[in-house]
Amino acid sequence: MRKTVISLAVVMFVVVSMFDLYAASLAGVTLPDTEQVGNTKLVLNGLGLRTEFMVKVYVAGLYLEQKSSDPSAIIKADAPNRIVMQFLHGASKSQMADAFQKSFSDNTPDAMNTMKPDIDRLLGALDAVKVGDQMVFTYVPGAGTTLAINGGDKLTIAGSAFNPVLLSVWLGPKPPTANVKKGMLGK
Repeated sequence: MRKTVISLAVVMFVVVSMFDLYAASLAGVTLPDTEQVGNTKLVLNGLGLRTEFMVKVYVAGLYLEQKSSDPSAIIKADAPNRIVMQFLHGASKSQMADAFQKSFSDNTPDAMNTMKPDIDRLLGALDAVKVGDQMVFTYVPGAGTTLAINGGDKLTIAGSAFNPVLLSVWLGPKPPTANVKKGMLGK
């Protein structure tokens, strides 16, 4: 009897612990509720689905120090953040670069001139993606913004100026879709 009670307690602990590991799922993608960035624990703010002509392209998760639904405050904050893009559909390198280029032009047209070298470095570092690939952008104040694809660091853009430009891709006035912005803001 005692073994049974202990076994049940262990099973219940494991099951309850599993609920704490994941905060949200969308379109078959489940992301952890927290991410560690340096010494800072970030929480999942929300998940958004990017579609193109009814095709599910990717799920994007936004991690912040504390949840917020204010896109302007998120963009302006010089605080650690992470965007995780989990791809549900493949895209070529040129499709990826074109999509980012359009988003930068739509949301931060001035940055297309003032930050052209950084934007060009990012566009050049992009790879073709296939279903299941993951692209992660991590900003750490004082260090800059790092792009990692499938766990491998591709580039870091030093300084704080690029982070708001990148966040504006999804949280600016003209996001790829309204649903991706709304979801990332936890709405």
